[in-house]
This record gives sequence, C-alpha cells and structure tokens, in this order.
Amino acid sequence: MHPSAAQLATLVAAWALYGLIHSLLASFAVQGFVARHWPAATRGYRLAFNALAVLLLVPPAWLTFALRGPLLWEWSGVGAWIANAVALAAVAGFAWTTRHYDMGGFSGLAQWRAGTHPPRHDEGRLQLSPLHRIVRHPWYFLGLLILWTRDMDAARLASSLSITAYLWIGSLLEERKLLALHGARYARYRTAVAGLIPLPGRFLTRAQAEALLAEGDSPARDKAFRNGDVGV
Repeated sequence: MHPSAAQLATLVAAWALYGLIHSLLASFAVQGFVARHWPAATRGYRLAFNALAVLLLVPPAWLTFALRGPLLWEWSGVGAWIANAVALAAVAGFAWTTRHYDMGGFSGLAQWRAGTHPPRHDEGRLQLSPLHRIVRHPWYFLGLLILWTRDMDAARLASSLSITAYLWIGSLLEERKLLALHGARYARYRTAVAGLIPLPGRFLTRAQAEALLAEGDSPARDKAFRNGDVGV
C-alpha cells in the first residue's frame, strides 16, 4: 500500500525541520552567540552538535522505513551489481577521505580535550584532499551516490529528494562560511572545481592544487574581495 500524500508531506516536513535546525546550529551566528554568552560551553559545542545531528535523524529515518510501500523502481541483474558496486565504492571513499580531514576537530573531541577552543572547527588553513581536487564537497557527492543507488519506494524517494535538496542548500551555506574564512583564494578554487557532482574540465591537478595553496592571498586583494570590489 502506497503512503498517503499527507504521510509523505509529514516525512518531507521532518527532513525540512532537520535541515533547518542543523543549518542554524552550524551557522557562525549561533556559534558566536554561544561563545559570547556561555564561553565555557564552546569546548563541547561540536560534540553536542554532532550528537544532536544523529538524534534528529531518528524521526525522518523512522518515518522513511515505517512508510515503506511497493517499489517504484528496483535495480536488478547487471544494474544491481553496478549500483551496489558504486555504493560500496562510495563507502570506501568515505573511509579513505577521513585521513585527509581533521577528524578530531570534526568530531569535537579535539575541542573537548583542549578545554578552551573556538566552536568553529573549520577555521584552519585551506586544505585540498585528492577528492577535493575533483569536487568541492566530496562527502556530499559520496552520500548522493549511496542515496541514488538504492531501490526506491515512495517514502524513500521523498527522503532522497529531501536529502538531495538539503545537501545542495547546505553546500551553498557552507561555501558562504568558507568564503568568509578563506576569501579570494577559495573563490578561485570554487571557480576551478565543480560543486556537488564532478564535471569534465572542472578539476585541479595535484600541481595546480599545490600552486593554489602555496600562492596565498595578498591582504589587499582579499580585503577587496570581501568588500566586493574585485572578481576572481
């Protein structure tokens, strides 16, 4: 039995609420508010952020499986082998890319152990892993591969569309922060490399990435960029 329109609308609303709360808590505005009013809480902000992100996933994930119905499409035969191989490759990609991330800062453990640490975990220098030379948001891309290589019923399709929309919106919000942190240099990187899905001709070689990271940004150019006075 297919879920009703009202049930699917509830599912989409649950994902939208998740995305709204997650984006607000990830924003510099909320992090700065916490740092100003409860500075002692900053050491645990990232840990709490991640724990809440997992907790908030429970309602929409539960609804997705509770509303399961007849399949709209199903991978079969060679297609199933290919779909599963792509999904497994994406999972392996997640595992491989962790060594190019500061997982202590990402998880919040580094902030907690340091005792006093600003809540913005991504304030370090700009780094480009091998996958970052191909796509600006590797984890989002790998997540999309897993998402769209699964069999689909109405609930899973609604969830997949909702998650895809959130990853796209989230990538835009994240890039606003990255531009604020890294200025014109990140803008040049964004011009050269595709966002969510790799595209022909939109990538950097290792040498090009190293050159971009080495050249830095002059203070004058970066100030002009932030003021909107120059293009990149």
